[in-house]
Amino acid sequence: MPSKIPDFTELLSAAKHSAVHLEMRDVYYSNPRFEAWQRGERIDWSDRSQWWSSFHDEIADAVARGVQVRRARVVSEPVTEYITWEHYITKANVAAGEKVRWLPRRNTTGLLLPGNDFWIFDERVIRAHHFAGNGDIVDHEIQDDPATVETCVSVFERIWERAIPHDEYEIR
Repeated sequence: MPSKIPDFTELLSAAKHSAVHLEMRDVYYSNPRFEAWQRGERIDWSDRSQWWSSFHDEIADAVARGVQVRRARVVSEPVTEYITWEHYITKANVAAGEKVRWLPRRNTTGLLLPGNDFWIFDERVIRAHHFAGNGDIVDHEIQDDPATVETCVSVFERIWERAIPHDEYEIR
């Protein structure tokens, strides 16, 4: 394992054909955008400056280069307030070119799920995310062991097959 953990931007910039993201938590760390949403503030989707960020630029650039960017979210139902907010803001991810699907946790029986959220780039390297119980990010880890990568790619694909496309998933 390398001593320096490459950041997301570096890994996505180097991706040639795929970047997949698996999210399995029902709550992540709080942030000002979530807190604003909790107060009732809503995005004016016609004003791109309100919601477009450097992250969206990075996704759009990758997609323009031919990288397929996919995100699968495994969620408990009824969903948490945080997941409701994530569903709301996912419109921005989709606008950037990311494909997003949702898999209710009740539909995961028979799947062996990894213990961590992760990104996989070009089916060769995993950037795993380690979270505290409250959703704060604790650490990142790079894995490039071919067997581990193959296992996580397989898990992601099985989740993706069962998951519901973003525009069809209804919050419950």
